[in-house]
Amino acid sequence: MIPHPAKTHLKHKSFTSAFRQRLRFGKSQGSIPRSGPGSRFLPGLLMTLLLAAAGNWLASLPALAVMGTLVPALLLGMLWRSSLPLPAALAPGIAFASKRVLRLGIILLGLRLNLLDIVHAGVVNVAIAVSCLAMALWTAYRLGRLFGVEPRLALLTACGTAICGAAAVAALAPQLKAKQADIAVSTATVALLGTLFTLLYTLLYQVLGLGTAAYGMFAGATLHEVAHVVAAAAPGGAAAVDTAVIMKLTRVALLIPVSLLLGLWKPQLADNADAAQDSCMHKPGRNDSASAGPYRSRTAAKERPPVPWFLFGFLLMSGVHTLQLLPEPVTLRLIDLAYVFLAMAMAGLGLQTPLALFRREGLRSITSAGLASLLLAVFGYVLVRWLVLPAS
Repeated sequence: MIPHPAKTHLKHKSFTSAFRQRLRFGKSQGSIPRSGPGSRFLPGLLMTLLLAAAGNWLASLPALAVMGTLVPALLLGMLWRSSLPLPAALAPGIAFASKRVLRLGIILLGLRLNLLDIVHAGVVNVAIAVSCLAMALWTAYRLGRLFGVEPRLALLTACGTAICGAAAVAALAPQLKAKQADIAVSTATVALLGTLFTLLYTLLYQVLGLGTAAYGMFAGATLHEVAHVVAAAAPGGAAAVDTAVIMKLTRVALLIPVSLLLGLWKPQLADNADAAQDSCMHKPGRNDSASAGPYRSRTAAKERPPVPWFLFGFLLMSGVHTLQLLPEPVTLRLIDLAYVFLAMAMAGLGLQTPLALFRREGLRSITSAGLASLLLAVFGYVLVRWLVLPAS
C-alpha cells in the first residue's frame, strides 16, 4: 500500500520538528560539548600572562632591575598594540586582566605590609611619611592642572608620586573612574621619573650629608616605587635599605585613608569636569539647565565613588601578615603571585593604549610630575635634616 503524500509530509515535518527540539534540548543539557562560559577570557589572559613573563625577564636584567616588573609589562603591551594586530578574541580576557585580576593583585599585595613595623618605627617616621605624602599629592595635582593636564590624569599621577607608584595608580583608578589611557600614561610617567630620581639619589649620596638611617628615611619618603627605594638606598648599606623600606611601607599603608578622602572629594572633581565640558559645548539660546537637570542629577548619583572593597582586602591581608597567620614561605609565594597578577593587569592596560596617545598626553604629565618630584625631594630632605639628624 502506497502511503498518502500528505501523510508522508506530515510525518517528515513532525520528525524534523522533534529532531530540532532534541537538538536544542541536548545543547541546553550539555549532551553536545561546548566551551565553558569562562573560556572567552582565556586567550586574552594567556596573552597578558605572556607579556607579564617577558616583563619579568626584562626586569631581571641588571640595567632594568630598578624599573621592577610592572612597567616593562605595560610598555610591552603598548608596543604590541602600536605595532602588531590584536585579534578581537583577545579583548574579553585583556579587559578582565586590567580590572578583575588587577584588584586581586592589589589584595594580595597587602601581604607585604607588616603593621607592627610601622608602629615600631615611631612617631617621627609616620610624621615624615604623612607630611611628604600630603605635600606630594597637593603639589603634583596642582602643577598638573597648571600645565593643562586633565583632572583625573593629574590626580592619578599625583597619587602615584605620593604613595607607591604604579600600585597606587592601579588601586585608585577604579574609584576615580579613570580611563585606561589615563592609567597607562600616569603609570609610565611615575615609573620614568622614579627611575631618573633613583639614579640621581645614588650619585648624590656622598654629598647629601645624611647618615645611614637618615638617608634611608629620605629615600623611602620621596621615591615612587619600592624597587626605586631599595635601589636608591643600596649605597647606604643594609641598614639604610631596611629603614627606607619601612618608611616606604608606611606610605603604602596610607593608601587606605587616601582612598577614603578621595571618595569624599571625587564627586566635586566630577562636577567640576562636567561644568568645564558644558561651558565648552554651550550654545547660545539653548536652555541647558531645563533640559539636562533631571538627567544630570541621575548621572551624578551614578558617579558616586564605589566602596573600594579591594583596598579593604589589601588591609585584611596586611592584618594576616601582621598576625603571622600564614607560614612565611606561603606568604612569599602569594606576594610573588600578586606581582604576577599586577604585571598581567599592566600588560592588559598597555594592550589598550597605543604609544601615540602617550606621546600626545604624556609630555605635560611628565613635566608637571617631574617638577613635583623635585619639590618633594627638596621638601623630604629638609624635613629629614630637621627631624632626624638632631635626634641621631
